[in-house]
Amino acid sequence: MRIGTLGNGLMAEALAGRWVEAGHDVMVGGRDPERAAELAKRIGAVAGSLMEAAAYGEVVLLAVPAEVAVEVAKLVPPGRTLIDCTNALDHRDFTLAHPATAEAISRAVPEVQVVKAFNLAADTVWRNPPAGLGVPICGDGGLDLVAELVQSVGCVPVTAGGLARAKLLEATAALAIGIWVGGGDVRGMFPALADAFGTVLPGQP
Repeated sequence: MRIGTLGNGLMAEALAGRWVEAGHDVMVGGRDPERAAELAKRIGAVAGSLMEAAAYGEVVLLAVPAEVAVEVAKLVPPGRTLIDCTNALDHRDFTLAHPATAEAISRAVPEVQVVKAFNLAADTVWRNPPAGLGVPICGDGGLDLVAELVQSVGCVPVTAGGLARAKLLEATAALAIGIWVGGGDVRGMFPALADAFGTVLPGQP
């Protein structure tokens, strides 16, 4: 698969590096050509401008600060799938500074399939994720492509609904990050599926 990254920071390096290892073709895009070239060389990708990377990939990773995410997303041509991994956090209290970032991006680029994914963990996790780690993905299209890329980093895709549910995923990230920063561990927050609803699962008589 051809993948472009909009951004050449830690998240782009972690995810794109894994995708290159998995055999995908990656172009690292950045405002600073030297930084983009350095990262591309380090992970075995090619480098380009933000516009070139946006046009290169059938899937495009948006890995820029949340405050510029909507504007940068406008570079993505119609028909592409865009992965939004950003979190618009207020780091004073770990609440959402700008709710529903993914939906705002989708409104700005209506002919692009926007999928929220990879926003629940830092770059260090994606460099070497624990076995069986689930990655929630929300979107109204493009989920199959993103699920393949989740598997390419050694994780398990968890379909979490349409893009309207991305705001819940963003809120979950804010909650989890706040707990982690406070020294807590979120891994034990959710019971196994068989236990979540007692003996009867949703949709069963």
